[in-house]
Amino acid sequence: MPDPKGFLACGRQTAERRPVPVRITDWREVYLPASTDLVGPQAARCMDCGIPFCHDGCPLGNRIPEWNDLVRTGRYAAAAEELYATNNFPEFTGRLCPAPCEAACVLGIGSDPVTIKQVEQFIAGQAPLDPVLATSRTGKRIAVVGSGPAGLAAAQQLARAGHDVTVYERDDEPGGLLRYGIPDFKLEKSALDARLGQLRQEGVRFACGVNVTDLAALRARYDAVLLATGALTGREPGTPGRDLPGVHQAMEHLVQANRYVAHGETPAIDAAGKHVVIIGGGDTAADCLGVAHRQGAASVTQLDRYPVPPVTRGEDPWPTWPWILRSYAAHEEGGVREFGVAVSAFLGEDRVTGVAIDEVTVTNRVATPVPGTSRVLPADLVLLAIGFAGTDSGFGLDTGGTIPATPDWQTTVDGVFVAGDAHRGASLIVWAIAEGRSAAAAIHSYLGYSGLPSPVTPSSRALAAR
Repeated sequence: MPDPKGFLACGRQTAERRPVPVRITDWREVYLPASTDLVGPQAARCMDCGIPFCHDGCPLGNRIPEWNDLVRTGRYAAAAEELYATNNFPEFTGRLCPAPCEAACVLGIGSDPVTIKQVEQFIAGQAPLDPVLATSRTGKRIAVVGSGPAGLAAAQQLARAGHDVTVYERDDEPGGLLRYGIPDFKLEKSALDARLGQLRQEGVRFACGVNVTDLAALRARYDAVLLATGALTGREPGTPGRDLPGVHQAMEHLVQANRYVAHGETPAIDAAGKHVVIIGGGDTAADCLGVAHRQGAASVTQLDRYPVPPVTRGEDPWPTWPWILRSYAAHEEGGVREFGVAVSAFLGEDRVTGVAIDEVTVTNRVATPVPGTSRVLPADLVLLAIGFAGTDSGFGLDTGGTIPATPDWQTTVDGVFVAGDAHRGASLIVWAIAEGRSAAAAIHSYLGYSGLPSPVTPSSRALAAR
C-alpha cells in the first residue's frame, strides 16, 4: 500500500549538481549521489496508480510502483530484485535515459512527476553486482557484434541462459558509445567497468580490436549471430563549405575527448580557445557543449532549426512531451542557444572561419529560410550533431538507414539477428536494452529453448523525438 499522502507531503526534488565553476574544471559526473533522506520521500510520492502509465512509458516495462514502495519502506534488496527483473543496467539508464516513464507519470498531469530515474539509479547503487551464473550449459555458441547497451544486454541474457557468448568489439575496450561516446561527466567509466566485470564472471567473453568484415565466416562458426553495431554514421547537411577544415561530425569530437580522459591521448579536435558552433538540439549536441566548456572554448553557440518549444508540460502535455524545451546540465555551464535558425553555408578558405545562418520556418521537417534574416557567426570549430544512421552489414538499409528485421528479430540471413540502434536507428538507451533483451529471447527460441523475457517487438516505436 503506498503512502496516500506522499505526493502531498513532498514536492519533486532531484539530486544536487556540483557547482558549475567546479565541474567544468574536470570530467567527473555532474550529479552528486542521492541520499536516502532525499530518495525515500521522493519514492513516497508514487501513487501506485490503478493504471500505472509509467509501465507503458518505459520500453522495458520496469515495475516502477513496486520498487518505489520498496524504497519508501527501506527494503532496498527487494527493490533491487524488482528492478533487475526487467532492466540489466539500471545504473546506465538512471544516468542517461531521458525518462519517458516520468513523462507518462499520472502525478505529472497536475503536478511534477515522480523522480523515477533518480530512484532507479539509487537502487542500482545499493545493489551488489554479484554474478548470476547459469545452472546448466547448452553447448550453443553465439556471437554478438557490438558491445553497446543492446549487445551487452543480449549477451548477459544469453550467458545467464547457459549459452557460450562472445562479444566482438572493434574498439580497444568494450562498451560502445557508453565507453567512447558518452562523456564522463554523464557516465564515469568506473560504472561501466564494474558491470563488464560482472558479465565476464557470468561467462561472457570479449574480443576487442576486432572489426568483423566477413559475416558469413562468423556465422559458420556460431549457432547464431546478433548484430548490435549501433547507428554511428553521422548525417551530412550537404551545405556549401562542409569540406572546410574545422567542420566535423560531433562523434569525432566526443570520441577523442573520451579517449583523452581514458588514456591521455591528445585530441586532434580541441575546442580550447575557439569559437565553437554546434548544429543540432539533442543529446549529442548537449554532450558537445559540455565537452567544449571543459576544453576551454572561447565561446559556444548551439543552433536548432526548430522554434523554441514550450517550457512546461502544461503548455504541451504528454504524449507530446518530447517537444518541450529540453535543457541539460550542460546548458547551465554557459554558451548561447539559438532556435529557429539553419546554416546556409560554412565560410572560410584554408579552414572554417564562420557560418552563415538564416531564420527558418519548418514544415514537415523541411526548413525554409526567411528572407532578409541572414547573418554570420564567427566559428573556428563547427560540430554536426544532426542525427545518425546505421552501417550496411550486407543486408541493405531501409529508408531510415537501419537494418530491417522480421518479427523474430532475424535479418534476411537465417540465424543472424539484429537489435538496438542498428535496427531502429539512433534512439534511447532504454530502447537499446529492451531490444537487446528481446533479440536474446528470439535467439534463445531459435536455438530451441524458451523462458527469456521479450519486452518489445521489432515494430515497436518510441514517441517521436526531435
